[in-house]
Amino acid sequence: RKLERQWSTFIDDSTGETYRLARQVPVLIHYKVGTTSFVKEPDDEDMRTLQKIEGLEISSNILDTYLPPGDKMGDPEGVGILKARNFYYKRALYCLAKYKDLVSEKSLGHRLLINLTSSAIVLSKQYRFRSQGGSLGAGGGPMNGTLYVPSLVKEIPVVKVLSQHIERMGKVLAQLDTGRAAITTGSAASLSEIPDSSLDYIFIDPPFGANIMYSELSFLWESWLGVSTNNKSEAIENRTQGKGKNEYRGLMSSCLSEAYRVLKPGHWVTVEFSNTRADVWNNIQSAIVDAGFIVSNVSSLDKKQGSFNAVTNATSVKQDLVISAYKPNGGFEDRFVNETGEEGVWDFVRTHLGYLPIVKKYGDEIRKIPERDPRILFDQVVAYFVRRLRDVPVSSKYFQEGLLERFAERDEMIFLPEQVADYDKARISSKQLKQLSIFVDDEASAIEWMRQLLNEKPQSTQDIHPKFINELSGWKKAEEQLELSKLLDQNFLKYGGEGPLPAQIHSYLSTNFKEMRNLSKDDAQLIKKAKDRWYVPNPEREEDLQKLRERDLLKQFEEYKEHSGRKLKTVRMEAVRCGFKKAWQERDYPTIISVAEKIPQNLLQEDQKLLMWYDQAQTRYSDESLF
Repeated sequence: RKLERQWSTFIDDSTGETYRLARQVPVLIHYKVGTTSFVKEPDDEDMRTLQKIEGLEISSNILDTYLPPGDKMGDPEGVGILKARNFYYKRALYCLAKYKDLVSEKSLGHRLLINLTSSAIVLSKQYRFRSQGGSLGAGGGPMNGTLYVPSLVKEIPVVKVLSQHIERMGKVLAQLDTGRAAITTGSAASLSEIPDSSLDYIFIDPPFGANIMYSELSFLWESWLGVSTNNKSEAIENRTQGKGKNEYRGLMSSCLSEAYRVLKPGHWVTVEFSNTRADVWNNIQSAIVDAGFIVSNVSSLDKKQGSFNAVTNATSVKQDLVISAYKPNGGFEDRFVNETGEEGVWDFVRTHLGYLPIVKKYGDEIRKIPERDPRILFDQVVAYFVRRLRDVPVSSKYFQEGLLERFAERDEMIFLPEQVADYDKARISSKQLKQLSIFVDDEASAIEWMRQLLNEKPQSTQDIHPKFINELSGWKKAEEQLELSKLLDQNFLKYGGEGPLPAQIHSYLSTNFKEMRNLSKDDAQLIKKAKDRWYVPNPEREEDLQKLRERDLLKQFEEYKEHSGRKLKTVRMEAVRCGFKKAWQERDYPTIISVAEKIPQNLLQEDQKLLMWYDQAQTRYSDESLF
């Protein structure tokens, strides 16, 4: 049988109206005499004391603030809490009100109020009871990131908490050396008091989409101060505030644009990120790049202790990601404005390589640096040119060839000539080069996963298939899933047994069939073994494959372009990327906008390249519409 919640009825001091709260009764008292702890059940005298406390008069103005509308207000409202004062038992509310009156009369009132706000949550009904190590006095606490009111509340003595906080504040003030520090509150989207290019370094731990509703969670302690956050520019996703993914990205871009303005050229910004939702991750990255920063490195940070959401949510990260980005030095940006043709491409690459880490090590292993991968470098070039409304003057193939002519290559990574010696030294002293693990969730990542697999050694379809199937559990539902055979046909080559052996097949044979060479000089047997094995083509053959693949992708994109009626449920994202790129080159911005609105929006939000083409197409189309 369903249990009914019990309620207690009260009279509101300020309005005279009745309201009800979820009924709670004391069941256990933990106390000390000297250093000895005792436990008892409440007796008649205890209940009379509580009844006497209920009769105490408190100003009706204290915490008379109603709960504002919000995404997180369902928890307190569910137990009848409608005002800030309902979060407290009478004795806690009475003592905190007295403390506020006392410190308001002192000259240090503004400092002493810190102890009030730091105690506001701990002394409220949000403090949960939890036994720790068998001790009833230890354990418990409010639940981070929520306004949750538990069924089993642990009420803490007010004098104990306030005295501890005052003592700690005294110790901090005695050691505090403010030096040249400035602390301010306000919107990061408006840093008008900070001059251009004046800061050496910026660290940002931003809101992560809909992870935490900051202004809502500040409601209780702000009520003690008589202030409230102006959440108009709060950079979060929040249904109540009418803020979705696009609004969040726009607000983050505004904040990061201000950070870009006040940071010195050639200096760094660090952004800590903690959310596994691909769309939020993409929005953070897009906002960083839209502001003008260039991402140099992404690393992980293990904070050991997670928040409530991080511990309970299966999709939450246990490690934060740390994004390092830089503001290009003034010399490069000044040159870029005047550079024509491909000059700007190689100037950008040369500048960017200088900012990238040369070596990443974990123990005795040296880690591959993805930002030095030729394909990722080309993506960076494209993004930089497109966001500055410049056409990319080189093709992917020409770019790959140009890299090898101008820079040094090691382990499929590109380095400046002066960086190579440091990398070679680290490579010799390390046990092995650790490849990055690739999570397959779409066609692009599947191709990259197979490229890594076949770079290790050529393999047959039968070898690849079971490994490929094991990687498909994370494939996006709205992304069209291609057969393995089609992915192989369009991106890799298979030796057919005629003509000279490809270098990768030759290396594979000499490594894996030495014993057969000893038995026979006839290479026919070896070629037969290698005939059905796929391998990664060299750049020239890869370009031929790419042309055939693009023909297939653009054909599919045309179907999306002509589609009418309901939105598309599944799409081949590589076809959309290819189509957007071609439409951009042809300045066909309406097509980009039209197709973007037809495809599943989660795919658009989760793909940084698509979002870039879409945002820039909207900008250019709206600019052209003005003339």
